[in-house]
Amino acid sequence: MKPQSVPTTIIIALAAGAVIIGGMALVGGLETKGSKQPGERGHAKMESPPPATDCFESREYYTAVTRTEDAVPQYGYPNIKCSDKTSGVLWYGDPFDGTIPIGDMPSIEDETQGDFTNAVVKPREPRLKYFNMGPDGCKTCHDGQSVPYPKDTKPRQIMMHQDVVENSLQLMHGRGAIWCLDCHSATNRNRLRDRRGNEVTFNQPQRLCGSCHGELYIDWREGIHGKRIGDWKSGGKKRWWVCTECHNPHTVQMVRFNPINPEAPPPLPRGMKKVDYKLDESGVH
Repeated sequence: MKPQSVPTTIIIALAAGAVIIGGMALVGGLETKGSKQPGERGHAKMESPPPATDCFESREYYTAVTRTEDAVPQYGYPNIKCSDKTSGVLWYGDPFDGTIPIGDMPSIEDETQGDFTNAVVKPREPRLKYFNMGPDGCKTCHDGQSVPYPKDTKPRQIMMHQDVVENSLQLMHGRGAIWCLDCHSATNRNRLRDRRGNEVTFNQPQRLCGSCHGELYIDWREGIHGKRIGDWKSGGKKRWWVCTECHNPHTVQMVRFNPINPEAPPPLPRGMKKVDYKLDESGVH
């Protein structure tokens, strides 16, 4: 009779003092075939961590966005994807969600040729209600009665809003050359004012900022400075980031801009080395 080979698992079991009964190995009276050994654990189901739901677009706390599932019903996309590393927005389900037209733009001779027909921005005015916790934004207090309108715009010490500007007589913006009411309307605090005294909406701070920062304003219009998302083609719909979405005008000398650490690069396909895609045959990138 030809001897049959003994499975390795049974040999190991026998070496451990097991008894063979009906082709099964018993250790200490416990069946081992198809059973878990003492101390053995089943493979835990790997579950992805829940996606981050609160992040910001450019300035933390000032451009907060909350993730909403199925915000784009036809595709089932969320409105945004938040970075687990930086808490910044990585991706938009609908990049134009909640945007409004950029509004009238001054006509000047630059490379944009005044093509802002399909330019949109996120409105900034609703943030006034958020920070002031009142239905009328800054006018909740600055209504001419609760807080009287100032008699003039001469610089003076302000006892309120020290969380925004610690010392109003040492305003960083302009290195002391300008004061609060040079940019904020004295009689309508829900508006800014340009150097001619014209009111400017908080949705269009570039109309005020550009009056002093002309070169940066031109670069911003041409897409060199700032951020855009949307269509690349000329005349295509784009979302523009306005000045105060990235810069805090009250702390420019202390914190000009907080750069966001970049995300890690995507993994390379298996077997591909960096040199394979960084260099061509001539060794030129």
